[in-house]
Amino acid sequence: MGAAFFYHLTRDPVERTLATLLEKCLATGWRCEVRGEDAAQLDRLDAQLWLQPEESFLPHGRAGGPHDADQPVLLRTPGAGPAPNGAQCVLSIGGAEVGDAEVKALERVCILFDGADEAALQIARGQWSRLVEAGCAAQYWSQDSGRWEKKAERGA
Repeated sequence: MGAAFFYHLTRDPVERTLATLLEKCLATGWRCEVRGEDAAQLDRLDAQLWLQPEESFLPHGRAGGPHDADQPVLLRTPGAGPAPNGAQCVLSIGGAEVGDAEVKALERVCILFDGADEAALQIARGQWSRLVEAGCAAQYWSQDSGRWEKKAERGA
C-alpha cells in the first residue's frame, strides 16, 4: 500500500522540485508518471527536463508517442487510464487529481502545489482530506525553513 506525499512549494519552482523527486524515484527503480492538467505546462516541463546536466539526465517522454510503454518517466494529462509505462509513482502537478485507489495501488504519489497560489492550496487541502478520509497514508512536506521538512502525517 502506497502513500501520498504532499509537497508545499514555497521556495523552489515546480521544475526544480520535480526534477529532484524524479531523480530519487528513478534511483529507486520506479517508473513514473508526471500528471498535469495543463498540456502547455507539460510541454514546458518536457523541454526543461531535457536541459538537465548530463549527470542528472532524466529520460522521459510526452504521452502519445509510439514508445510510451518504454519511457521511465511519462508526462501526460489525466483521464486515459493507467500509465502505459507501468508507473509505480505518480507525480501530480497543477491540481491533477489522484484517486484513493491509485494511492493504495502505487508505491508513491507525490502531489506538488504552489504555496503562493490560493487556488492550488485549496485543491491540495481537498485532495488531502479526500485521501485521508479514504484511508490512505499521507505526509505533508514544506520547505519554509529552506529545506524539506515533514510537517504532518496521517493514516497507515
